[in-house]
Amino acid sequence: MNLNDLQNISENFGNTRRMPVLFLGHGSPMNAIEENQFVQGFRKAANEIPKPNAILCISAHWFTNGTKVTSMNTPRTIHDFGGFPQALFDVQYPAPGNPELARETAELLAPVLVEEDHNWGLDHGAWSVIKHMYPNADIPVIQMSIDYTKPSQYHFDLVKRLNKLREKGILIIGSGNIVHNLRLIDWRNINTVGAGWDWAIEAREKTNNWLLDGNFQPIIDYQKQGTFLQYAVPTPDHYLPLIYILGLKDKSENLSLFNDELLAGSLSMTSVKIG
Repeated sequence: MNLNDLQNISENFGNTRRMPVLFLGHGSPMNAIEENQFVQGFRKAANEIPKPNAILCISAHWFTNGTKVTSMNTPRTIHDFGGFPQALFDVQYPAPGNPELARETAELLAPVLVEEDHNWGLDHGAWSVIKHMYPNADIPVIQMSIDYTKPSQYHFDLVKRLNKLREKGILIIGSGNIVHNLRLIDWRNINTVGAGWDWAIEAREKTNNWLLDGNFQPIIDYQKQGTFLQYAVPTPDHYLPLIYILGLKDKSENLSLFNDELLAGSLSMTSVKIG
């Protein structure tokens, strides 16, 4: 498939300068309604890149058997959490969808069978961060799910097929957390920025070094790296969105970090910009 084959995404999506890609450490759902240094970092990231024609988000919170893409015109705002204030449940992010982009995404990923989904919508891994970047909800957003049956190398290789979308002004976002162990939260330091258990500090430092050195294989093979990453990544759902974003990087592109802080002992807000 060449760029001409992508014209049917939208006649308005002409060839553009290649869009950057982002991995966003989304942290607590409360970031959706709080004002803090992290949401300021999301806004700053949006201000530093061209306004996208559409957004493709790979969220930790859509973990499925097989790969799916949302393909509705008006995706619902999903409040996929519990125990938070009513103000958080009242948030709506009425961004339009884009079924044409969903179809093109599915075609680009062939021969992998991708299901066009009409039921999901936008989960909080997507809307809680995108609402700070584009508060007017005027940019179409689709989500692509993560196939939980596949290893990390598969996801790194699969996403490379979507690089051509970047030439059409599509912003690809991965939303998760590199260090994410809710069972080991330090409740005494729940709101303390910079608080981290020893293993979390080691996971952040080593992962950051690999990222900045362009040495992605240890990140992909995280299960082989020792107990510090086993604690940091007890389940792959929040980690794999990072793998997707790294798979989109060309050798010539710059990689930088922002929001690079540990929080509550066992979480990291570290975010990545490529391009």
